[in-house]
Amino acid sequence: MSALCYMCPRECGARRGEGEKGFCGQTDKMLVSRIALHPYEEPPISGERGSGTVFFCGCSLGCVFCQNKDISRGSPRGTEYSPEELAEKLLELEANGAHNVNLVTSAHFATSVAQTLEIARKSLKIPVVYNSSGYEKIETLRLLDGLVDVYLPDFKYYSSELSEKYSSAPDYAEVATKALGEMYRQVGECVYDKEGLLKRGMIVRHLVLPTHRDDSKRVLEHLASILPTDKILLSLMSQYTPDFALDQPYRELHRRLTSFEYRSVADTALELGFDGFFQERSSAKKDYTPNFKQ
Repeated sequence: MSALCYMCPRECGARRGEGEKGFCGQTDKMLVSRIALHPYEEPPISGERGSGTVFFCGCSLGCVFCQNKDISRGSPRGTEYSPEELAEKLLELEANGAHNVNLVTSAHFATSVAQTLEIARKSLKIPVVYNSSGYEKIETLRLLDGLVDVYLPDFKYYSSELSEKYSSAPDYAEVATKALGEMYRQVGECVYDKEGLLKRGMIVRHLVLPTHRDDSKRVLEHLASILPTDKILLSLMSQYTPDFALDQPYRELHRRLTSFEYRSVADTALELGFDGFFQERSSAKKDYTPNFKQ
């Protein structure tokens, strides 16, 4: 009998090894929606040639405004890979010029991902980026210790009310605090190559939501209390796009972020001593989201 799944903080107990889908919407078969070079990550990730992204199907968080909902929820189309097959794909990305391989939302496949990286890293010369919602168990992250070079997590909310409302995860801040601490323990401060690309380190992303700039400020204040602001990078995002939440009852999410809201949070980031990246509001459009239906 297959073991119950407690891989993510949901601890849903699904028998994924027997074909039962967990909260993440997936069995234990590693399902991938898209593998391609992607030019729209942060500059030290995308560089000039792009990041070699691997978009996994399913998600253990499930935000109501998710721009990747075509693959993160429901029954997305994807291709099943064994660790050996996916390792070959990672090496193909390197051969095609990728600056790194970028694993997007793969926590619910962590065991298979670790096996994939064990195989690929025998030949892979480029860094491995782990792109995450931040809602991760320490025990699961430890499967990746020594296999990931750059962590790229979100820290989405400080308020448990907001994380419950939009992600059904009232424990988000508590879980993410521990997860980001473990990520930093594994990779430490940012290290760059001669081209200015990240070889090792951590970029923490935060998406500012309309009407919730006060919570964003609390997120940044909390981050500054748990991680060294001079050793990590912050990516403060203004790209919230209401198109992906129009089917939701939360009217406050049915508009774009204002310049005032974003500047207010950006000022707090600067006051706290964060280094990193700020976005133009022109990035708040569907055009920057990959087409997962092709």
